[in-house]
Amino acid sequence: MLAMLLVLGYSSANAQDKNNPWQITIGVNAVDAYPSGDGSLFTGGGFASDSFGDEFANVSDHWNILPSLSTISVSKYLNEGFSFGITGSLNKIENWGDKSVNPDVTNDVDDLSYYGLDATIKYNFLEGTTIDPFVGLGGGYTWIDEIGAGTLNGTLGFNLWFNENIGLTVQTSYKHAFEDYLDTHFQHAVGLSIKFGGTDTDGDGIYDKDDACPDVAGLEAFNGCPDTDGDGIEDSKDSCPNEAGTAEFNGCPDSDGDGVADKDDNCPSVAGLKALAGCPDADGDGVTDADDKCPNVAGPAANKGCPWADADNDGVLDKDDKCPKVKGTVANNGCPEVTAAVQATLNEYAKTILFDTGRSSIKSQSEAVLNDIVGILKEYKTATFTVEGHTDSTGSDKTNQKLSESRANSVKDFLVSHGISTSRLSAVGFGEAKPIDSNRTRAGRANNRRVEINLVK
Repeated sequence: MLAMLLVLGYSSANAQDKNNPWQITIGVNAVDAYPSGDGSLFTGGGFASDSFGDEFANVSDHWNILPSLSTISVSKYLNEGFSFGITGSLNKIENWGDKSVNPDVTNDVDDLSYYGLDATIKYNFLEGTTIDPFVGLGGGYTWIDEIGAGTLNGTLGFNLWFNENIGLTVQTSYKHAFEDYLDTHFQHAVGLSIKFGGTDTDGDGIYDKDDACPDVAGLEAFNGCPDTDGDGIEDSKDSCPNEAGTAEFNGCPDSDGDGVADKDDNCPSVAGLKALAGCPDADGDGVTDADDKCPNVAGPAANKGCPWADADNDGVLDKDDKCPKVKGTVANNGCPEVTAAVQATLNEYAKTILFDTGRSSIKSQSEAVLNDIVGILKEYKTATFTVEGHTDSTGSDKTNQKLSESRANSVKDFLVSHGISTSRLSAVGFGEAKPIDSNRTRAGRANNRRVEINLVK
């Protein structure tokens, strides 16, 4: 039984009565009939004192103590300090009261056996304290040498808890007998008490009955709920439960100290303004530095924070944009770049330019395509081009070279006369040196007689 009690006690920790509802007490008891006050019932003196409680602690003369385990009780906590228990006890009676002056009445008995089975309702005054006094009221049945009678019992005692599970219980009970053949008497007891039976599912030392988060290990300060990041704010109230923060931001951090929590801060590593979601604005123009094309010079948001506009919205301010009204690229100073597709289109047009046979004069039907070329070149105002002339192999090299140069210059002159700056154009002839087809066929020679307009990179 002792081993069982030790196992039960070991399995409990941080118990409270309402959480660990069961209590077992094992110990020894003492029976004393003398202080009952029943002496006046006997003429000429008797075994009991005439005064209730007289010589209450006269252990050597009146108490009957069996020097072994002689009492065990089991109780169940009910509510609000009340508990109900059953106690079983045994003893050996050698002294029943005191020596009597009446020769017919004596306290000398011949090792009578004593058995008691009692039920008690107890009330603990200071539940959960180290010294825990209690009172009890109940009843039971007591046998002395196989003769028994019912009793009404009143109990006083206290628990002295060594920790929250194990303690020492000391109590005394007044047992009033209802039958003449059983005398009213006192029964004292002292024993080791162990409380157990509580459940702590998450093992955090807070029993489920008091644990607001019984399935997750937590802290006593938060009624058993966790504070994962250790910032003093329980997870259920922490907007950032995995990052330590401050109460000001509901448990969230503010790494740059700008008064904007990191979770709401678009620039969490750089101190900024609340109005700009924690991002800085060095020039104070209301445009965050990251979006401000002129971060050190104030300008309107419409101009991306610059005092100068970007009319074509190509990321190059008008003051630096060589094509302020045409969307271009930053790399090309705000002007559009000639793509491979545009280059291919130019040469498709250029190949259709027709000249008078053996001459450099342009036929009138080619003006339309030349005007299309002019339109393309005007879109790319900063790009420079080379007009290249090519012939087939008919005739001498010298003649072909001269003819190719003349034709290239004729095209250049037309383009210049229609608004293309001469600084953007150059002309060169290659004669028959760069054929793109065979000169052995009429179709091949026609392909080789051509003009190309190529971008100068």
